[in-house]
Amino acid sequence: MNPRLALLSTVAFGAPESEVFRLALQHATGELCALGGTIHLCGPTSALCLASAVGLPPALTRSWEIIDQESLLAPACALRQGTAVWLPLLPAEAADVPGLGTGLAALPVSGGGRITGTITLLTGDRGEPTPEQWDFLRVVAAWTEGHMARAPRLSDSAPKEPDGERPWQDVPGLRVGWWDWNLQTDGLIWDAVAMEFYGSRPVDFTGKIQDWMHILHPDDLAPTLAEAQRAIREHSVYEAAYRVRRLDGTYGWSRARGMPTYDDQGRPLRMVGVRWENSELPSARDALSRALRQMSDGFLAVDPEWRIIFTNLEAEHVLGFSQEQLFGRVLWDLPAARRIQGLERRCQRAAAEGKPASFDVHMSDMGRRYRLRLVPGPVGCALYLTDVTEKLRVQEERRAAENDASERAAQITELTAALAKATTSQDVVDAVAQRVLPPFDAVGLMVQAIEGNRLLNVGSVGYADDFLDLVNDRAAAGTSPSWSVISSGAPAFLSSPQEYVAYAPDHADLPGIANKQAWAFLPLTASGRTFGVCVVSFDRPRRLNDDERSLLTTISALVAQALERARLYDAERVRSRELQRSLLPTDLPDLPACETAACYLPAGQGMDVGGDWYDVIPLSSGRVALVVGDVMGHGLPEAATMGRLRTAVHTLADLELPPDEIMGHLNDIVGVIGEESYVTCLYALYDSTTQACTIASAGHPPPALVHPDGTVRFPELGADPPLGAAEPPFETVELTLPEGTLVVLYTDGLVESAKRDIDEGMADLVRLLRTAHEDGTDADLERLCDTLTVGMLPAEHQAADDAALLVARLHALNADRMASWPLAEDPKAASLARRHVSEQLSAWGLDDLTFTTELLASELVGNVVRHAKGPVSLRLLHGAELICEVFDGSLTMPRMRRAADTDEGGRGLQLITALSQRWGTRYTTNGKCIWTEQALHGPDDRGS
Repeated sequence: MNPRLALLSTVAFGAPESEVFRLALQHATGELCALGGTIHLCGPTSALCLASAVGLPPALTRSWEIIDQESLLAPACALRQGTAVWLPLLPAEAADVPGLGTGLAALPVSGGGRITGTITLLTGDRGEPTPEQWDFLRVVAAWTEGHMARAPRLSDSAPKEPDGERPWQDVPGLRVGWWDWNLQTDGLIWDAVAMEFYGSRPVDFTGKIQDWMHILHPDDLAPTLAEAQRAIREHSVYEAAYRVRRLDGTYGWSRARGMPTYDDQGRPLRMVGVRWENSELPSARDALSRALRQMSDGFLAVDPEWRIIFTNLEAEHVLGFSQEQLFGRVLWDLPAARRIQGLERRCQRAAAEGKPASFDVHMSDMGRRYRLRLVPGPVGCALYLTDVTEKLRVQEERRAAENDASERAAQITELTAALAKATTSQDVVDAVAQRVLPPFDAVGLMVQAIEGNRLLNVGSVGYADDFLDLVNDRAAAGTSPSWSVISSGAPAFLSSPQEYVAYAPDHADLPGIANKQAWAFLPLTASGRTFGVCVVSFDRPRRLNDDERSLLTTISALVAQALERARLYDAERVRSRELQRSLLPTDLPDLPACETAACYLPAGQGMDVGGDWYDVIPLSSGRVALVVGDVMGHGLPEAATMGRLRTAVHTLADLELPPDEIMGHLNDIVGVIGEESYVTCLYALYDSTTQACTIASAGHPPPALVHPDGTVRFPELGADPPLGAAEPPFETVELTLPEGTLVVLYTDGLVESAKRDIDEGMADLVRLLRTAHEDGTDADLERLCDTLTVGMLPAEHQAADDAALLVARLHALNADRMASWPLAEDPKAASLARRHVSEQLSAWGLDDLTFTTELLASELVGNVVRHAKGPVSLRLLHGAELICEVFDGSLTMPRMRRAADTDEGGRGLQLITALSQRWGTRYTTNGKCIWTEQALHGPDDRGS
């Protein structure tokens, strides 16, 4: 649905017609990119009257205020044809808008089976509206028709007149004016009274109907014109009430009555009538007077000299005189008024300020209290007297009860706020001890909960450890007061040791051991299950009243809810922590390609476990993958999602896939998990043989790179969205990093918080890394992790999000530990490969691996020459292990299979598996690589 039409559909029926016109024009001009628009209504004669305009200056609309229905202008054409029209601007019209506008688009507005007006738009350089735009305008016109039909009628708000032919004749002093409207020429004549009321000066009066239309209230124009049309059409009396703007800018109600005249052919000629102000009529005054006389509150009205001009029955009773005796007397001269101290001063001040004022007065002779309200008016003041004696008495009685209730409510509010912040069971016990014991002068608190068939202590205040051990020893289900309360679900209030012994004779020794004299045993019930008891104790006999018992019972319900929530939170937090610890790496691998250190910081107290993770994945040929990710949110589902993704990353990395393809597979996995999952991830692949680092990111902050000279920078990564929302392929960035470069990977919880945006956090990280390099802290990576976490997440500031940090110092494999040779695509390549292996291993002092490596190289090269295609090359890497690699131009991967006894081939990979520590394949830019890895014999020389 068009958004503009959707907005219009939200407008409720009953809006004023001026508001309906304004909304229709604003959305129509906006949709068509028009310069402005107008709405004309059909007048009583063959004319269209301007009712509303948007975006057009008065100089332009002045000539369109009255449009003859027989003219060639677009509104008139649309009215006559009953359909939408678009006309280029006529020369006369173009002169009014030089250089602007191309034409006028108009369409009729209908109502009650006939056309009531038109909507017209001044089109811009786009010219005639498209069919879709015409359809839009027709919907807007229909919307306008519907809301005009349901707009408030003048009769709903206009003051009502009494019945009769000429009501103005019976109102003394009411000024009546006459008017004469020429329906052929739209000429208008007002007498002096009408001109004065309508707010026009003779010098400004043009003698056109526009003079009247300009001062008419916008909401009253359409119904008033419709009434005139009806009178002319039906040859009946025209009568309407409407608002007109006075010279001071205010609006006043006016009522007009007239009769149209016609020529011999029945064509309307003129309408002549009278108008009078419709503000104060005898019937209204009489009705108001009767209501005021019988009003239960006292009421009196005074003139500017404070002489009484009206009183009701209750005011006469209070003042002690009849209405005839009070009329014309000054208020301050009455005995009752003189007995009220300061009454004259306060009334005079309120009248001078011109604002309503209220104050209480005491009629001592009557023993009553009244609320006096004084309302200044244009010709005096009105005073209301309300008897508040009984109300004040009830208020005073209620105030004492409310003070006690407010104190209890404040206690409950404070306790509720404290319990809302409590996350652990001990937090709940501490909150109760701090906010419940002092108000009741209690000295002991013990909270017990059911565990199996035992009642164990959750927390306590004011009890010795020996007593708590004794209670726990007796905690099995039995006859103690705690078990009795849990069984019955009703509290028990024991005001003395004697009552305790009578209630629980099997435990008569406990009051003396605990050194307590009174108790309140309150059951803890949540979700319809009683799971524990809260015991409040006193060091002296104490009988609690009903209000205190009710308050403690209410408090116990709050404590039960908070304790149940805290226990669930404790249990889930323990499970979440255990799950997360099991999902994160326990130890990072020791690799020649990099030194690493990492740490994970959970969110502060009150937050569930998060989904941040990190990983270091060793790959073939001196390569290593550095991974960091963040599953947004907290809780067991997020931790489980993190574990699934970490496993998936390991699996995909073992397949030797490039970073962008790994991100694509992870994006598919997150999409399957669900739409609510929001995961960011960064995968960096470092090759120690080329010192190239390829990075792919999915909505994750970039890593910080600390070069050997101390320079810190963030590489510019592709703007790929988070996993699950991205559309592969992912963009990768390849960097060449010098020996000893420090790579710092992190999640947003390290650099971003509610008080610090991510840019500010990244700037702080740069500052800390630069300082650590200058003072040598970064030499120890574990120490560097501690420095960064302390600097970025101080212990005194509780973190709202968890954070993961992974730091790696990169090392390159020396050139003298690498050797490679191109090989020809012929059977002699295998023997040449054996010779290269023998010579190179002899140079490296690895003669004991020569025979095995020759077999491996010969087998791999022979398979490539037989089954693959060139170019073919051989490479040896001497690192922590000896790696033999054979490259070719084929994308076909070898697969191990079980060879039958009669098969001549199929045993090559079985031989490679038997001779090497591990082997594998990976795709390259120009084909694939098959590699084997052998453990070195003798001292381990990393060679980096």
